[in-house]
Amino acid sequence: MSYLDTTHDVYKEAALSPDVGLCCTTNPIWELPGLKIPKIMQEMNYGCGSTVHARDLTNTPKILYVGVGGGMELLQFAYFSRQKDGVIGVDVVDEMLEASAKNFVEAEAQNPWFNKEFVSLKKGDALNLPVEDNSIDVAAQNCLFNIFKVEDLKKAISEMYRVLKPHGKLVMSDPTCEQPMNDALREDERLRALCLSGSIPIAEYVKMLTDAGFGTIEIRARKPYRVLDPVQYNTDELIYIESIEVAAIKDPMPADGPCVFTGKAAIYYGEADYFDDKAGHVLLKNQPLAICDKTANALKNLNRNDIYFSDSTFHYDGGGCC
Repeated sequence: MSYLDTTHDVYKEAALSPDVGLCCTTNPIWELPGLKIPKIMQEMNYGCGSTVHARDLTNTPKILYVGVGGGMELLQFAYFSRQKDGVIGVDVVDEMLEASAKNFVEAEAQNPWFNKEFVSLKKGDALNLPVEDNSIDVAAQNCLFNIFKVEDLKKAISEMYRVLKPHGKLVMSDPTCEQPMNDALREDERLRALCLSGSIPIAEYVKMLTDAGFGTIEIRARKPYRVLDPVQYNTDELIYIESIEVAAIKDPMPADGPCVFTGKAAIYYGEADYFDDKAGHVLLKNQPLAICDKTANALKNLNRNDIYFSDSTFHYDGGGCC
């Protein structure tokens, strides 16, 4: 029995008997005009953040969501893509697909705008997605990829890259951990299935995405998630786990490497009205400019004494330059 079999069994149980405490279900629920989320969907919200961002979802996009849960994020995505099969939900667990389909009947009754035909549920594996190449505008997963071990994680990311259109976005929420974990935790199949012991450092997570070919990475949020303490878990020290929300964009890879936004900004405060580095970056006086890590390093190497650089906030919400 592999660790993926254990994961299958955990989420089969969660589909048959909703487990409110399985993941971080206390995250705020999107409240959008005319959108009502059935209580059962909220109880089956097995995620650690949100992958639904209005700025990603303009012009009725084609959306893929892997790991359907109770269907809550599928319903939220359908709000922005009101077309037949506008949202594709893929899951390997039959019972989860069945539960989600049942929940959409309830959602249709509560939301006059919603038609369950907006969502197409498909049996499938994240490692072999039943989706055509270059066919998706926005792909998403919530608290799924951290379950995979390294080689499977690489495969899952490459599959998302394959199905996305050029400049399409992969939006994710996953637990991360900056501390080392012992082998006993790493090899605990149930803890991995529960989105705990598969957590990896943010830099390693980002490298997996850029190695797959994503040219732009945005870290949009970084929040407390869980702790593994020595009393309840097989560890000598307390392990602190965070969740991050990330968008990986299928932009061409720049010749000088990927653009990774971690919430850094530059503020020019010199005598002139602006500073132009002649490399595509113009900083207006006393106006913070969001910059990627690569640009931050390039500007720092100019050794000027009239530019202030903020540390990474791990919260990036668009704008700026790379």
